[in-house]
Amino acid sequence: MARIPSATISSSDGPRPIHVIGLGTATVGRSDEVKAAVVEAIKMGYRHFDTAAFYGTEKPVGEAIAEALQAGFIKTRAEVFITTKLWPNSTERHLVLPALKKSLQNLGLEYVDLYLIHWPLKINYPHIKIPVPTECVTAIDIKSVWEAMEECQNLGLTNSIGVSNFSSDKIQEILSFAKIPPAVNQVEMNPLWQQKQLNKFCKENHILLTAYSPLASFGNSWGNSSVVECNVLQDIAKSRGKTTAQISLRWLYEQGVSFIVKSFNKERMKQNLDIFDWALTQEDLNKISQIPQRKLVYLLGFVVTEPNDVTVEIDSKL
Repeated sequence: MARIPSATISSSDGPRPIHVIGLGTATVGRSDEVKAAVVEAIKMGYRHFDTAAFYGTEKPVGEAIAEALQAGFIKTRAEVFITTKLWPNSTERHLVLPALKKSLQNLGLEYVDLYLIHWPLKINYPHIKIPVPTECVTAIDIKSVWEAMEECQNLGLTNSIGVSNFSSDKIQEILSFAKIPPAVNQVEMNPLWQQKQLNKFCKENHILLTAYSPLASFGNSWGNSSVVECNVLQDIAKSRGKTTAQISLRWLYEQGVSFIVKSFNKERMKQNLDIFDWALTQEDLNKISQIPQRKLVYLLGFVVTEPNDVTVEIDSKL
């Protein structure tokens, strides 16, 4: 079984370890595929699993945890780290706690390890589906929503709270009033979108940056091959006898962040763990630092088909 390094985040019980690599479950696949992949991942040594109300995969993730416990692959619930997220149709103070309770019901768990605000906006649309009409997207009242997130942690329904897709400006706003600061900010990050300033800001404020789309979501309908076909990464991979995916993940590890990989292919799941017993050279890092930057994830074209002031601000600052 692979040995995976841990980072540290703040929690109800003080500093708490979190594996730097987690398995993502944002997929259009069937729930039985998700369940089987999570069970297989646990057997390989994965202990950090990322889901969300929006993904529709909370139920199979929970079923996989239950199966792994029953089979003896893990001995206790505490051995796994489960993250889920609050979709923006529930980013109002009175809706946060019911949304988390619904997620816990889906997962079949009494608590999650980390609960994130998925996007810094409000969607006035009852269904969890995209795209949504632009007029349904409005600004979030972050103070009241964050107070509800803090309540979730104080009630013991989540060990830690955090955000996703938040710029440094929006995090700074939370820090100005928070009793419990965000433990994590999960954002798009890879060698083609390096987030240098945001990573620096988060480190200065003791917030762990977690990278999603570390391979530009290659293999998913919303992703592309820009990372795995990047000439700079391919050349480094060839010289090191590694895959371009391994070079990208190793680069993320050396930036001091955690990252969410999403592959249900057994061989690639194993390869993604084989990045901790070697290092990139300074020459490698210099080459990667000069890669032209190209963002993948925008609200426009994903959550909405037409922009408004709220989505334009988020897309421009993240």
